[in-house]
Amino acid sequence: MQASVPELMDLSGEPHSTFELYGEAAREPGTFARHCLVARRLVERGVRFVQLFHRGWDQHRSLPQQLPKQCADTDQASAALIEDLERRGLLDETLVVWGGEFGRTVYSQGLSTEKTYGRDHHPRCFTIWLAGGGVKPGITYGETDDFCYNAVADPVHVHDLHATLLHQLGVDHTKLTYRYQGRQFRLTDVGGEVIRDLVA
Repeated sequence: MQASVPELMDLSGEPHSTFELYGEAAREPGTFARHCLVARRLVERGVRFVQLFHRGWDQHRSLPQQLPKQCADTDQASAALIEDLERRGLLDETLVVWGGEFGRTVYSQGLSTEKTYGRDHHPRCFTIWLAGGGVKPGITYGETDDFCYNAVADPVHVHDLHATLLHQLGVDHTKLTYRYQGRQFRLTDVGGEVIRDLVA
């Protein structure tokens, strides 16, 4: 690893078209765009799991100023990663999961002015998108009510999501059961069903 990491992190051999795809921020160490490009390079070299973080989404106030910056950091780079993996024939065997740990309310929180409002945590409804790895492309699964407060069609429990992700990785989640302190445990607790409608 010590010998291969310097080569992996050296982007001097990447063509200009790569930086046009990911954005100029990919030239700067520590940016989300740079991390997406490095993620593609890791996948190319056979790394089996890659995780990226982008902090700062907790806009309880000042959402009008902060959210556009977050989106500018992530939108182009995320789309570029998908496109780059597909161009290189890696997307079919790479499952990309993009999401957070909860959603946000659609109604305002805090002082409600054009510049200062925010949105609160909302664990009842939130969005995750998947790409590649044998999932159906271009579909929306699940639906909320008109206030985006409750799921009203095709709700997905986190255990179902995990069961589906494990299935796409070739792992039967029911075979991961182990007994501990008199109780059965597994990565999907003792529930979880594969969401067949998401599988291509």
